[in-house]
Amino acid sequence: MKRLAVYCGSNAGARPEYAAAAQELGALLAREKIELVYGGGRVGLMGLVADAVLKHGGHVIGVIPEKLVIKEVVHEQLPDLRVVKTMHERTALMAELADGFIALPGGYGTFEEFFEVLAWSQLGWHRKPFGLFNVAGFYRGLLDFLDHTTREGFIRAPHRGLVIAEATADALLLRLKNYSPPSEVKWVR
Repeated sequence: MKRLAVYCGSNAGARPEYAAAAQELGALLAREKIELVYGGGRVGLMGLVADAVLKHGGHVIGVIPEKLVIKEVVHEQLPDLRVVKTMHERTALMAELADGFIALPGGYGTFEEFFEVLAWSQLGWHRKPFGLFNVAGFYRGLLDFLDHTTREGFIRAPHRGLVIAEATADALLLRLKNYSPPSEVKWVR
């Protein structure tokens, strides 16, 4: 695993655990020599995870739509910043660059990007692993909802198995590294 895309909030959130988790994940990625691919921002958890990777000697690739560069939320200290036209281009490029995906706590943007790339996996367009960093139980309600949609017949059980959740960065990264896609999922070649 060479690169991981990390989706996360442009805010730090209400709990100090969220910021600590972003910094922990960034330091871990740098130690493991895994490059960070993320949304290119300097604010919130986005900025914290990128700063932690850089502080610990890791490599960061930021992918940001030009409209967000203009709003001055771009992280100006990145060694590799890629400016795209749209959010859709951002999601596609991040997915292309990454060997797997992690969602830290976040809001609509975090969910949108994570689920778009997850849907591509469900369709068989790639076989990359997905992890929810369930900091302080942040994703408990979402995981319950995914189980509910599976019971109600909207997500097939093998596709529900595409999403891994762990409460620590070490445990999550270990599971992503050892990921084997569910054998029942049909992949498009």
